[in-house]
This record gives sequence, C-alpha cells and structure tokens, in this order.
Amino acid sequence: MKRQLLIFIIRWVLNSFGLWVAVRIFGTGYSNAQIDGGIAVFLVAGLIFSIINAVLKPAVIILSLPAILVTLGLFTIIVNGLMVYISLKLAPGLTMTFWHSVLTGLVLSLVNYIVSSALELEYVRVREERT
Repeated sequence: MKRQLLIFIIRWVLNSFGLWVAVRIFGTGYSNAQIDGGIAVFLVAGLIFSIINAVLKPAVIILSLPAILVTLGLFTIIVNGLMVYISLKLAPGLTMTFWHSVLTGLVLSLVNYIVSSALELEYVRVREERT
C-alpha cells in the first residue's frame, strides 16, 4: 500500500510538471488572477488529471475498444487527449483547445511511460537485492 501511494504521488508531481510544460507550449496559458498561485494551480490540475487517469480512463478505453482495434491503437492518442481536456476543464484557471490537449496527452504519455519504466527497473533491482 505504501508503494502504491508513493507511485501515485510521484505520478501526480510529474503530471503536474508535464501539464505546466504543455500549457506553456501548447495552451493559452492561465488567467492573470492565478499567476501568484501558479504552482498550486498546476498541482491541482495534476491531481485532477491523475485521478481521472486512474478512474475514468479504463472505462473510456473499454468503451472505445472497437475504434482502438480498427486504428491499430492510434485512437488511444485521442483518448489521452480527451482525458487531458476533461482534466483542464475541471481545473480552475487553465484553458486549452481539444487538439492542443491531444498534443499534451502525447507529452504526458511519454512522461508516464518514462516514470513507469524507471519505477519498474527500480522495483526489479530491489527484488534482486533481496534474493
């Protein structure tokens, strides 16, 4: 349980950073009223994205399975973009178009892939040391 919470927190922080980078590159930014609380805005957005990714994304993947199979998996890019778009709509002060959300989804997918790979390598290394 401790390990899962630690992994969730690591993903949350890195998703927040990924959202910050993506909003700076692709987005329309965030409102001037929240410039002082910029870190908090992206931490909240990262938390919302992490929760939506953990709860809503599996259901959307299952429902869109026919489209994913027809496009040989490329439709998952759109699903990732939809998750980012929903997250940013729920996050206070952040705005982004749907297509920029798709690009942001690609960035965040890359970040999550790197984090997952690094955590898996660390887990394997720790298990080998115990035996």
